[in-house]
Amino acid sequence: MANTPSAKKMTRKIARRTAINRMRRSRMRTFIRKVEEALGSGDATTARSAFAVAEPIIMRSAQKGVTHKNTAARKVSRLAKRVKALEARASA
Repeated sequence: MANTPSAKKMTRKIARRTAINRMRRSRMRTFIRKVEEALGSGDATTARSAFAVAEPIIMRSAQKGVTHKNTAARKVSRLAKRVKALEARASA
């Protein structure tokens, strides 16, 4: 338990920041799930549009410090690869 005023203030700041980060992480996961659902349904146009919305949100989460930069890049890369494969399968 924090005793000094500065420590009490830090616990308040940490609680606020944690809530914001939790919201950002949840938002990112929601949009990733939307892309994965579109991939699962096999609809290439829906998957492409969902990915176009999800990509900046994933990268913004890295920029804000919610996830590591390389983690975000890996997630985007793997989703892009799956979307591209679905589009290639749909056009063939």
